[in-house]
Amino acid sequence: MQMVVQGYRGLSFLVWLNADRIFTMGTVVAGLLAGAFLGSTLVQP
Repeated sequence: MQMVVQGYRGLSFLVWLNADRIFTMGTVVAGLLAGAFLGSTLVQP
């Protein structure tokens, strides 16, 4: 059980360290999806 708790702490620490990168990637993906949606909506007659 102690190993599971330590693994969880390590994983949460990695997520905390890379939170800005995760947020940036999420923002880029959301922008690309929004652009694809708008592009496909505007191109259709």
